[in-house]
Amino acid sequence: MASKLMHAVQYNSYGGGASALKHVEAPVPSPKKGEVLLKLEAAALNPVDWKIQKGMLRPFFPRKFPHIPVTDVAGEVVEVGQGVQKFKPGDKVVTFLSHANGGGLAEYTKASENLIVSRPSEVSAAEGAGLPIAGLTAHQCLTESAGIKLDGSGQQKNILITAASGGVGQYAVQLAKLGNTHVTATCGARNIEFVQSLGADEVLDYKTPEGAALTSPSGRKYDVVVHCATGIPWSTFEPNLSTNGKVIDITPSPSAFATFALKKLTFSKKQLVPLFLNVKAENLEYLVKLVKEGKLKTVIDSTYSLSKAEDAWARSMDGHATGKIIVEP
Repeated sequence: MASKLMHAVQYNSYGGGASALKHVEAPVPSPKKGEVLLKLEAAALNPVDWKIQKGMLRPFFPRKFPHIPVTDVAGEVVEVGQGVQKFKPGDKVVTFLSHANGGGLAEYTKASENLIVSRPSEVSAAEGAGLPIAGLTAHQCLTESAGIKLDGSGQQKNILITAASGGVGQYAVQLAKLGNTHVTATCGARNIEFVQSLGADEVLDYKTPEGAALTSPSGRKYDVVVHCATGIPWSTFEPNLSTNGKVIDITPSPSAFATFALKKLTFSKKQLVPLFLNVKAENLEYLVKLVKEGKLKTVIDSTYSLSKAEDAWARSMDGHATGKIIVEP
């Protein structure tokens, strides 16, 4: 395979947005020890993809230019590297590629065996590709940071999910409702019915006075906030939190880190917790299983062919997608 060429989309430097994406013929990668070669069937975009392009995570990502972006993919194993035990050619899988190397906007990519999970026939490639970053972020917020048991046991908790119609938010609402929770959610007016359909108990239009103040219509104080939006100050959250309430910020800003430190130093019972995603194959496997069982769904905003990847990129940068943006080779 290594001598073959494939269609890929890459950028050669920081900045430039969708117009900086270039369609190229690139060599099909060869899997090294512990890696597999995948023929891609779907890739899902995340805001972090274009944030890396903007240079917001330099000097860490990307590792080098030119860079083929996107990390969340589903596909079929076509070749395995030395020492690979769990997978064989023909297996359908979902995986997370590293932010440093990317590789998702292409016909083929290589992936590390330890982050690959099997994809059953009941789960489409697009549904699987949507899961890694967004699904795992929602899962980690709720199970690890908030201590919610997704089997419905445990004491009831009141949860607020901001930007609930977005990629992480849509999974967070669905997963939270598997636990013993009362979910209040915020979104734009056009998505209120959609977020209710995901299971939210109360939905606020973030542009109304109540929505901007994050006030629960039933007067509840929040034990946990899964904060998927940006630009909301701590002073807005604090009066809405229960005695030991915490805000889990999935895209923490410098001011969020300052608040985090201040709350720790002053031994405040109300905390702001910056989230750093820890990708674990067993958690991804669990999410795939939930999709197979019909307990979780990947809501797809739009689907683009690889030849129109720049349109998908622009859609993601626009920031108003309802659910996941998918690119198919």
